[in-house]
Amino acid sequence: MDDYINRILMNWKNKPLETAKKMIDKYGYPQEATMDRLIWHHNGPWKHTIVHRETIPHHFPHPHPDFLEQAVDYCVPLELYDDIAVFDGSLNIDRTKGEISSMCDQEAMNILSLNVMNDIVMGRCDVRTAKEFLAYTAYMYLNMNEKSPYTEGLLFPKQYNTKDPGICYFK
Repeated sequence: MDDYINRILMNWKNKPLETAKKMIDKYGYPQEATMDRLIWHHNGPWKHTIVHRETIPHHFPHPHPDFLEQAVDYCVPLELYDDIAVFDGSLNIDRTKGEISSMCDQEAMNILSLNVMNDIVMGRCDVRTAKEFLAYTAYMYLNMNEKSPYTEGLLFPKQYNTKDPGICYFK
């Protein structure tokens, strides 16, 4: 497996390569690998982790590339979908699968985004306050090396039975 992964990573560069190596050090070799992505299933608190070779520019809360996608089972109430989309465009809700994923450039920032999203869902803050808190916490983490419970681990319990197959209209 390691020879196969190493051949794949020879074509990667910059932050995706650096993060792929960090994820391998932390979680072992991925269960799936293509030339464009490495995928781990049920690693740490995650339903899955994907390191993408290609990056997507993202400017919230500061300019950075998005390429590290991490998902958890989570049921977002339908009436909050718009709020979550306004809060952070790198959060993706998959109602049918019953999961939410965050894509950023660091695992700590994915954890932060999901924790603050949970605060919105739980009614602890509105979107504006959530954006300001995330921006401040990310700044302190990235520039002042100040950790927060919001960057260290998920602050909400694991959810179960979150899938929503929808309503059948005909057979």
